[in-house]
Amino acid sequence: MVGGGRRAVAWAVHAYTALGLPLALWATVALHRGEVRTFFLTLCAAVFVDATDGFLARAVRVKEVLPAFDGRRLDDIVDFITFVFLPAMAIVRFGLFPAGWEIAAAVPLLASAYGFCQERAKTDESFVGFPSYWNIGVLYLVALGTDPWTNLGIITFFAALVFVPVHYVYPTRTRMLRPVTIALGYVWGALMVVLSLDVTAPWARTLALGSLFYPAYYFLLSGLHHARVARDEAPEA
Repeated sequence: MVGGGRRAVAWAVHAYTALGLPLALWATVALHRGEVRTFFLTLCAAVFVDATDGFLARAVRVKEVLPAFDGRRLDDIVDFITFVFLPAMAIVRFGLFPAGWEIAAAVPLLASAYGFCQERAKTDESFVGFPSYWNIGVLYLVALGTDPWTNLGIITFFAALVFVPVHYVYPTRTRMLRPVTIALGYVWGALMVVLSLDVTAPWARTLALGSLFYPAYYFLLSGLHHARVARDEAPEA
């Protein structure tokens, strides 16, 4: 029988995951008020929670301690709101798409809804199909100041990639170059926080361009990772 202390700790980990929900609410309020800095910094806080709760859950063995509670479902709910729904709202609120094309902000919503509901959306080492990194995408579009038609094309392109079953790197789980991925991720994450402090500042575009080293690394490594997975899963001749 699991002791009360372990159950309390396991519930605390689930509560930590659920912290993403009040953060999402606060980000919604900031978006409504047009408080760009608060909106992006709150999303950064939600990303930090999402990046660290899995480690805590595995350390505490929440599945073993609380088998009747599905922490992964809770995590998916939080992720869909913070990584997908709020960025789609931001596309409309910030006027990132051409006038009259605001409804196209539903494209990443629908694509990610499909992705989230796939049985193999995640494996032990991969995201299958383009992960829902729309919060990052919106931050870059605002910082780079790209024109609305370009924004529409970029978002539509990556939404289409959700349906392509490529294995993308799961930064904390993919074995290939994991220490490098995590170390670079810390540096890049710090840059994203700095960028969020004033995404419309004169220096923001330069910082955003410089920080693209990590997305470039991520997509290159994902290509190598997918090739390895495809090779391992290929039937023997």
